[in-house]
Amino acid sequence: MSIRHIFPIDKWDFKSQSILAGLPEEDFELLVRHKTEQVYRKGEIIFREGSYPTGIFFIKSGMVKKYKLDHESREQIIYVANAGELIGYHAILAEDRYPDSASALEESIIGFISKEDFLMVLQQSEVLSRRLLKTLSHEFAVLANSIAVFAHKSVRERLALQLVVLREKYKKDFQPGMPVEINMSRDDLANLVGTARENVVRELTELKEQEIVETKGRKIIVRDVKTLIKIANYK
Repeated sequence: MSIRHIFPIDKWDFKSQSILAGLPEEDFELLVRHKTEQVYRKGEIIFREGSYPTGIFFIKSGMVKKYKLDHESREQIIYVANAGELIGYHAILAEDRYPDSASALEESIIGFISKEDFLMVLQQSEVLSRRLLKTLSHEFAVLANSIAVFAHKSVRERLALQLVVLREKYKKDFQPGMPVEINMSRDDLANLVGTARENVVRELTELKEQEIVETKGRKIIVRDVKTLIKIANYK
């Protein structure tokens, strides 16, 4: 089922899929003329916080987490990106180092476009410039929304909220009535929610007992998304 009529999913999605879609043909061909592709295994680093960017990355398939490490090397996952999204372009636009790290949550095929090609096309393409500006503005709104919401919510509410968002991201060839499997480790889910692993395990157990979710190993299947949205208490 679609949840757009009961939950504002757009406020939790960066929408970078739209940046390259339908670019003028000449701009798109220039952008991808030297593009390469690489398969990243689960857990493999795509780029590290503090390193200098050499290009941008396009997720052809798979799932990627963007995260920061605290002073004790604990992860805080900022965002989960899926197929079609671009990552790594913020540092190039800011002429700075990467502000966060990215690694594959599952085996992923990721395209790479060099910094030089990206900047050249950006300089001559009004369409790409406008889209990037719009996307960056939207991403700021998403992050501001996340900070404001998470500062005042319980672990249970934050977990419910992230499961609703992840359910949308893990949809593949979705048809109404099909189960959506969220394939994420409990550690990654805890780092996304911003809590300890044991808290996530406890809350998932309660949700499972209430038949709101089902678990199969590390996979989580949302059975009652409407109740999950109510638990998230999102206004």
